[in-house]
Amino acid sequence: MTLAIGFVGLGNMGGPMAANLVKAGHRVTGYDLSAAARERAAAHGVTVAGSAAEAVTDAEVVLTMLPTGRHVLDAYEELTLAASGALFVDCSTVAVGDARVAADLARTVGHRAVDAPVSGGVPGAEAASLTFMAGGDEAEFAEAEPVLAAMGRKVVHCGGSGAGQAAKICNNMILGVSMIAVSEAFVLGERLGLSHQALYEVASTASGQCWALTTNCPVPGPVPTSPANRDYAAGFAAALMAKDLGLAADAATATAAPTELGRRAAELFADFARGEGGGLDFSAIITTLRERV
Repeated sequence: MTLAIGFVGLGNMGGPMAANLVKAGHRVTGYDLSAAARERAAAHGVTVAGSAAEAVTDAEVVLTMLPTGRHVLDAYEELTLAASGALFVDCSTVAVGDARVAADLARTVGHRAVDAPVSGGVPGAEAASLTFMAGGDEAEFAEAEPVLAAMGRKVVHCGGSGAGQAAKICNNMILGVSMIAVSEAFVLGERLGLSHQALYEVASTASGQCWALTTNCPVPGPVPTSPANRDYAAGFAAALMAKDLGLAADAATATAAPTELGRRAAELFADFARGEGGGLDFSAIITTLRERV
């Protein structure tokens, strides 16, 4: 079924996602503050609107992919021109509380809402192989699922509003901690005289195997497609990892959860992202770990 979809936020993630909705046969109207992002989206068949409000006018489904919870809440307060009963799907990564407030804003004016953050980075967005973690009631999720499936490989219903965001920050805490562990292991291996390839061949087929090693390996060579082979050009920027780990740390404080490694990972990535590291891939954290005594 062809749907009229309004898409707000056509950046590195949102642009390819909108393009995949076009490929799936939907009518997509989008908007982004960046002229370059608008041009790229238009080249992939997205009808570019003059404003966010115009992009969602008469839309049956409204998708947002924005940097922070504040951006999402501000957008939801403005995006009231969608078709009556439209389904709002926010794919940003924000605090659980912000996701619930956004859902309430949408429902207050007669819409429905699902929070559906993603995992998979820019490569996953481009290949339509993302994993979506969705929060909302059963009926809302059932309607959102085929739309999300056009942009991803796996869609998981995690519970009510905010549950998708809860799953996302827990997942990214695992990823952040594991990338630091993998990076520390390579630094230790270097000082012990191990080649990167030798350590990789052992760990990738032994108990040290993980995504941070076999897909996003932080050293050049063993995994040719990893950002380490491209001077750490960002697939998933360190600044975004720092943001996500900060959200996890805040949630841990609010719930008194014992996340000692998660908190330390948040500190390390926050320090790294404050400088030039913020725009690099998060695997570039290895470069600052090498400098530690």
